[in-house]
Amino acid sequence: MKIGVLDYGAGNLKNVCRAITHLGYQFQLVSTPEDVQNVDKLVIPGVGAFKVAMAQLEALDLIDPIIDLANKNVPILGICLGMQLLFEESSEFGNTKGLGLLKGSIGLIPSVDSKGEVLKVPHIGWNELCLSDNPFALADGVKNGDAVYFVHSFRACGYQAEELLAFSHYGNEVIPAIVGKNNVVGCQFHPEKSGEVGLRIFENFLTD
Repeated sequence: MKIGVLDYGAGNLKNVCRAITHLGYQFQLVSTPEDVQNVDKLVIPGVGAFKVAMAQLEALDLIDPIIDLANKNVPILGICLGMQLLFEESSEFGNTKGLGLLKGSIGLIPSVDSKGEVLKVPHIGWNELCLSDNPFALADGVKNGDAVYFVHSFRACGYQAEELLAFSHYGNEVIPAIVGKNNVVGCQFHPEKSGEVGLRIFENFLTD
């Protein structure tokens, strides 16, 4: 099995690669259309701005190959910004089109929640997962209340209810934590920084 980790200039590759190696898997850094087309599973890490990341994917001619992978039912895991790129668009630094593999958009976390509580943005730190009623293999062995590590200012909005697989509460706001449809899944948190829970999620993706 060929596991590809997308190297497009916007990823926290070191920790992701270390987590995959720790679990006993080999991986290949992929950055060309040819490399992407030949993987059996693809991990899309990401740290930074949506607009910049999409520009990088376009410059490297990777957008269509990633979409083709998804259409061929190749498993894809997006992490943090990588998860956000799976959606249709983002309002970060102006509207920018995403990969469109999941319905919905990416918007800024409000600085005041719906009850008037002031929220620190970015949302940084450990937060508990609430699993939805939608069954999915990525959560095997993961329990309600398990904590994972977030670092982000934007969140998914307008998503399909059946594609929300797990969420967290930040004040009175809902933060989509795991989203997915068929072979395409994303984690807003960093599984590579989330201890044993994060490693379990990684392993579920790699073995599924």
